[in-house]
Amino acid sequence: MKLNIWAMAAMVPVLICAPDASAQDMVKAGDFLLRGRAILVAPDESATISAIGGDVGIDNAVMPELDLSYFITDHLAVELIAAVSPHDARAKGTALGDLELGELLLLPPTLTVQYHQQFGDYFKPYIGAGVNYTMFIKDKAEGGVVTQMKARDSFGIALQAGADFAVKGPWMINIDMKKLFLDTRVTLNDGAIEANVDIDPWIFGIGVGYKF
Repeated sequence: MKLNIWAMAAMVPVLICAPDASAQDMVKAGDFLLRGRAILVAPDESATISAIGGDVGIDNAVMPELDLSYFITDHLAVELIAAVSPHDARAKGTALGDLELGELLLLPPTLTVQYHQQFGDYFKPYIGAGVNYTMFIKDKAEGGVVTQMKARDSFGIALQAGADFAVKGPWMINIDMKKLFLDTRVTLNDGAIEANVDIDPWIFGIGVGYKF
């Protein structure tokens, strides 16, 4: 399902882009590129839960994302990505049955180094890798059985692939896919229950870019 979503998103720029920009209009050394995207954050979650066993489920989120890239050379860029991502978390198949754990709000700033290669007049794909630091700016327990929840901030690795399509002048359409390797330690009810949680989200995005 996640790959199908990415495949459909990848077709949109091909259908709506007009290849009327010349090669010199694509980003090059010294340029900044500001992008805004709509993203789907799809966790690929798993967990080890003490005391009650079971696994974890974390729902998908659709959110806006901003990023800023600086091109060191025509091919090499660094990109800083910022977004917030809200999720509901639940425990599945525990000794107490299925439990709603609560709400999480993640702020995962990500810095990647990218290699870009231009093909033709208007198509410039890229690959990238970098580091992510995820801050849990909200971890609110559901209540009832779960009276307290705390998730620990953590570092992780980020992988990335995408492409920019020149439209006209400084404007571009962008598609992007990222994989974050993100794990955290979660405590429930003041440490009575602990869990090692791998969130490991896939992030699929489509948006627009402006170079300056």
